[in-house]
Amino acid sequence: MKILFACGGTGGHINPAIAIASTLKAKQPDAQILFAGNPKGMEAKLVPQAGFDFAPITIKGFQRKLSWFNIKYNISSVFYLTTASARSKRLIEKFGPDLVVGTGGYVSGPILRKAAQMGIKTVSHESNAFPGVTTKLLSKYVDEILLAVPEAKKYLHQGCKEVVVGNPVRESIVYADRQKAREKLKVGDKICIVSFGGSQGAHRLNQAMADLMAWHTKPGSDFAGKIHHIHATGKYGVEDFPQMLTERGAQFQNNPNVDIREYINDMDDCLAAADLVICRAGASTLSELEAAGRASILIPSPNVAENHQYHNGMVLVKNEAAVLIEEKDLTGETLCKTVEELVRDPNRLRTLSQNAQKLARIDANERIYEELMRVLRQKK
Repeated sequence: MKILFACGGTGGHINPAIAIASTLKAKQPDAQILFAGNPKGMEAKLVPQAGFDFAPITIKGFQRKLSWFNIKYNISSVFYLTTASARSKRLIEKFGPDLVVGTGGYVSGPILRKAAQMGIKTVSHESNAFPGVTTKLLSKYVDEILLAVPEAKKYLHQGCKEVVVGNPVRESIVYADRQKAREKLKVGDKICIVSFGGSQGAHRLNQAMADLMAWHTKPGSDFAGKIHHIHATGKYGVEDFPQMLTERGAQFQNNPNVDIREYINDMDDCLAAADLVICRAGASTLSELEAAGRASILIPSPNVAENHQYHNGMVLVKNEAAVLIEEKDLTGETLCKTVEELVRDPNRLRTLSQNAQKLARIDANERIYEELMRVLRQKK
């Protein structure tokens, strides 16, 4: 059995695909699995790290903001898109998959559409309540759309086959050992805060995290030396974040309780070790928070279609499983106050964690596997 995965762009597209592929490999050890993605995208690093083969194919989307850089970028995007069909066909013919699975991103559109045209079984998974453009377009062509939530059905092409299965979560997150993770990360008995704003980074979040680090590392602070903070700056925050910390007087250099990275590659360990997570409200991220049973402060991105991250996050808030701060209300002072209230109230943190875990659908991987096997058994 050969299965081709097409995904890329963000962790929200890549990690679900890796979770599905890992389940497939566990149940079908002889299965041949190949990922297709952009050679300069996150997938080029994350997929091989997860132990899967990777085939590069460059496909770009379009930048909406008007600038000379974006104009040049969009011109190159036109070239890659006009040749995407032929290049996708060559990749598919070379691997010869029995099934092609997409989880979103620019790469998945052309590859799944070409596979469908070639008579190969195709399945696409959508993690959000408001489907992306790629999923909407593919709903006309693929054999089946797998949905995280039923609310997404109304946006799909009429007549498409859809099944609600939940969001896939890596088993390493579901079954991570908290004590071992804390030992590995050298957290000790400190309060562990994990924060991130996505693979590219989020400037407003980085500014707020710099304020937070300055607050809890300040000599004489009630929490100096009592908080272990892991923060991922994202690609565009790597150079700026240390300067933000310096400007605020944060004691971060040679501080064993401050762990600054570009990206969190060991999210399973970090979530297991965390007492509090501060992050965006993408669907995959929320599924991982629920599976790990972690208290969180959610700061939804306002730059997404239909403001879907806010609606994603409010599901947790209404179930007393998270605290939400809209980006328009985000300041360093507000964040520090919110964090202080939570870390001073262990019972509240425990309640948020327990309620988050109650929302988890930890059987999503199994349900997705069963659907993929069912599609494979069907005749074209």
